[in-house]
Amino acid sequence: MLTLVATACVLLAGCTPPPDESRAQRYELKGKIVSFNKAQQQVIIQHQEIPGYMDAMTMPFTLREDSAFDVMHEGDDIQATLVVDAERTRLENPIITQSIPASAASKMPAGKSPTEPDIGATVPDATLVNQDGKQFNLRQYRGRALVLTFIYTRCPLPDYCTLMSNNFAELNRELDKSSELRDGARLLSVTLDPAYDTPQVLRSYGAAHTENYQGEKFERWQFATGKPEEIQRVANFFGLLYKQAGAQIDHSLRTAVIAPDGKLYKLYRGNEWKPAEVLNDLRALNGARQPS
Repeated sequence: MLTLVATACVLLAGCTPPPDESRAQRYELKGKIVSFNKAQQQVIIQHQEIPGYMDAMTMPFTLREDSAFDVMHEGDDIQATLVVDAERTRLENPIITQSIPASAASKMPAGKSPTEPDIGATVPDATLVNQDGKQFNLRQYRGRALVLTFIYTRCPLPDYCTLMSNNFAELNRELDKSSELRDGARLLSVTLDPAYDTPQVLRSYGAAHTENYQGEKFERWQFATGKPEEIQRVANFFGLLYKQAGAQIDHSLRTAVIAPDGKLYKLYRGNEWKPAEVLNDLRALNGARQPS
């Protein structure tokens, strides 16, 4: 039985860009579609090196042209313009080369990774090192709610690690304003790049995000590094997978809200969550601790 494989090149018109994009940078991206999710406007691409910007790696991108999702399949080749502005990245003007029949396509399922924990699972202890070079354990946060995320300081995409840190900076400010939450919640950013992100690097990075360059004491929001195998164990528990790709790291995103008893309360995938959502989670946890 012969299977005919058709190759078609589909040029899709991009959305009209916002009026003022004078500061946006544009790069040509080429790669292969690994999976996609139309509802989330996300496509995961194994892309080639982007000269002057990023090493070759596999990672998700935002693509807002719905018509592109109607013709793409896993394994298709894709060319597009990667637009990088101050806060977000996106793809524009995709050209998709189809090399598999539509009947063979299967879209990326929404929902959790099979490696993710269930809500209510006890978060394992881990030994890490903070921005001051001091060793600590995750169990030391018991008795307080903890919001934990993963970053690395050299991440080039504004809507990945930078967005996570900006969101945490907003959380930090809001917690400082709240008498009910100020003492009952803590924030922790764990690097995925311990070889580069030394305590000194994390201290400088953290102080820049709190905007308290000289006097930051990191009493509420800490930054952590540690042994690579220990960081990997923590990341994998939350369903975050990553690997080194040259000077950069190919990684997904996970932000966890951990209850004072050390159990997982909420797990946010990707970068769509807002600080207000996490603040509501912390209020709910705080309310659960209040006497009736």
